[in-house]
This record gives sequence, C-alpha cells and structure tokens, in this order.
Amino acid sequence: MRILVLIKQVPDPAVIARPAPDGSGMALAGVKPVVNPFDEIAVEAALQLREAGLASLCVGASVGAADCAESLRTALAMGLDEARLIETEADAAPLESLEIARALAELVRREGFDLVICGKQGVDGDAGLVGPMLAELLGWPQAAYASRIEHENDRLRVARECDGGIETLTLPLPALITTDLRLNEPRYASLPNIVKAKRKPLQSIPLAELGVTPDAAWRVMETREPPQRPTGVAVQSIAELDAALRQAGALP
Repeated sequence: MRILVLIKQVPDPAVIARPAPDGSGMALAGVKPVVNPFDEIAVEAALQLREAGLASLCVGASVGAADCAESLRTALAMGLDEARLIETEADAAPLESLEIARALAELVRREGFDLVICGKQGVDGDAGLVGPMLAELLGWPQAAYASRIEHENDRLRVARECDGGIETLTLPLPALITTDLRLNEPRYASLPNIVKAKRKPLQSIPLAELGVTPDAAWRVMETREPPQRPTGVAVQSIAELDAALRQAGALP
C-alpha cells in the first residue's frame, strides 16, 4: 500500500495573530510556520500503518511556496520516506481549497497512491474542505474525523467521531481518511532523524505541470478584528438579574 499524507504549513498556533494595520490580511511577519497539528496526527497514522507491515511507502505532499519545504522536511524527520512540494509562485495569492484539491488529485493519479491521510482541518482557516473535496474528485470513499484506524481483510475499519457519538465505517481501498485529535499522539522528530531527513527525496512540482491554473472565485476585501464585546456585569441575586435584563430591554 502506498500512502500519501497531506501536509499544510500554518502559522504557529501558539502565537495570537492580529490583522495587518491596512486590513489586507493577517500580520504574520516574524511568526514561525509549523506543520498543521492535525496533519502531524496524519503523519503518525501513516507511520503506524507502515510499522504494522501494511504500507510500502509513505509520502508527504504540500501545496504552496518554496518555504513549505521546511514543513515537509519536518514530516520527513518524523519518518516519512519521501515528499512532494506542489510549488506556487512566492507572491501568488493563496489557493482556494478546490484548486488545492485539484492539484492533489492529479498527483494521486500520477503516482498511484492507495490511501490518502490528512488532518481534518487546518488550524489557520478551519475550513476542513480539502480532504472531502479530494475524495470527491477521485471518486474514493472517505472517513472524516477518524479516531481509530484498523486493517481488516484488505479493507480499513475506521471509527469516526460524529454528532451522535462514534460511527464505524469499513472502507475498500483506495480511500481517504481525515484525522481527528484523539486518533494518536504524534512522535517527535529526533536530532538524528532531522539530519537524515535532509538526504530524503523531496521533489518540487510546478503547479502548472499538474494542469491547474489558479482562478480564484473570491477575494478578501478586508480583514479586521471583531468589535469588542461590552464588559459583563456581576449580579448578586435573581431579582437583580431580572431588573438588569428588563432595563436592557431583553425582557418585557
């Protein structure tokens, strides 16, 4: 089984990002980029399948500018075998989810992967669209929000978290899985593995080579902080709360 793990480079989630003064976007200068935490879980899931003897190759893939190679090297240091960077122009506008999914779909078709694993969402945009879109473009079955993955008779048995509790799906291969927080605990990249990762194959593929031409359907007009909420008021009794609500017009 050949596994493709999707890697998104995101701003460090430990840093509180603020809008740029001119409202053109987020002020990210000086903020260190890192691997999306949910994608780290996807990397660990792929490595565990390989260690169980179920995968022959684990490849990481990212879509973005040349500096995204840094996050791919981190994934290689965690244990992936190879990496692919679908490279965009450094000054190009960020691709929309559907454009990213189209590029990745072509990569999957070209290299013949049997399983795609990715985080359920990026912690920057929180859209959670690329995985489901990619599965639809490929015509593959998918299991989103996976909290357990097992192999059973050439199929994958996936427990996924949903509003009603835990739903268990059996997927024939090829398939796509998006990972939830409780699936595993990602391993750290040791110093020796960081050194070894520098010698692992990392192939750069121009976006145009995959037949995708950026054609944004929307553009950001302005980025601003939400209005500040008024300070709350402490009350000492139900009667005082009732009076305050009536005064505010919340009660007749």
